[in-house]
Amino acid sequence: MNTSSANVTVVLQYRDSFTKAVSKNVIVVVLGISINYINAGLIHTFCKHQIFYMNPRYILYIHLVVNDMIQVTLTLILFIISYILYKINASICCTFILLIVSTTENTPLNLACMAVECYIAICFPLRHVHICTIKRTLMLIGLIWTTSMSSALSDLFITLATQPLDLFHSRVFCLRETVFPNSLIIKKRDITYSVFLVIVWITIFYIYFKILFTAKTASKDAKKARNTILLHGFQLVLCMASYAAPQLKDALQKLSPRKDLDFLFASYIIVQILPRCISPFIYGLRDNTFRKYLKRYLLCKVP
Repeated sequence: MNTSSANVTVVLQYRDSFTKAVSKNVIVVVLGISINYINAGLIHTFCKHQIFYMNPRYILYIHLVVNDMIQVTLTLILFIISYILYKINASICCTFILLIVSTTENTPLNLACMAVECYIAICFPLRHVHICTIKRTLMLIGLIWTTSMSSALSDLFITLATQPLDLFHSRVFCLRETVFPNSLIIKKRDITYSVFLVIVWITIFYIYFKILFTAKTASKDAKKARNTILLHGFQLVLCMASYAAPQLKDALQKLSPRKDLDFLFASYIIVQILPRCISPFIYGLRDNTFRKYLKRYLLCKVP
């Protein structure tokens, strides 16, 4: 039995007590609703004011927010289903997993694009309007989704080629390992994540130091941009946790199999929820313009 199969077996064998299950679900639901409420306020503010939806920077940011909402909503639904229904149809699970994998891979790519836009605005202010147009921004978002969906769909194609079709008619505990069990997918996942992270880290480091040198002699906008890039880097570090989580869970499961569900819960909070708490802060609270309009929505004030 390989490690992935062992993890699934442990999850199926040990279940939480009623009190612990309710406590975990309440925590997850409260956090999920809170994040989505704030993000909904950001989206509402963005859509209502031309100053935002005509600005490529805010378009990229709101795409990150929408991406976060999709991911939080889907993972929240799966978390609750794992306790109420326990097992679901593998085809439905497959759809959930494909979307979750895509949104997970979207995040570092979107952060890299936001960093590049910030770099152009600070280092090439006169050319920014001509380089960062709305059309190019939308094309870039389409390229992000094409890249992530291609990576996710390759898992499905490998599974269709190596597994019997009966798998998709069965009922499974919905994990990535249960619907995409081929070991080749795990190797492909590690390579994909490594490539994504190397590209994004090189981009963010390069841009940070370029802006750092600019900030020494430029306005406070450059210094604020530098701090924003640092926040992108911190958010990327949290995203990296999702890539290291499978290996960490494998190691912890060997030490204490009965605590595997607790490890999955802690992993969900750290990997899926915590990084999504930062997105509203980067622009929703730090940006003076966005904060001014957002207050009107959250406090139910009429402009």
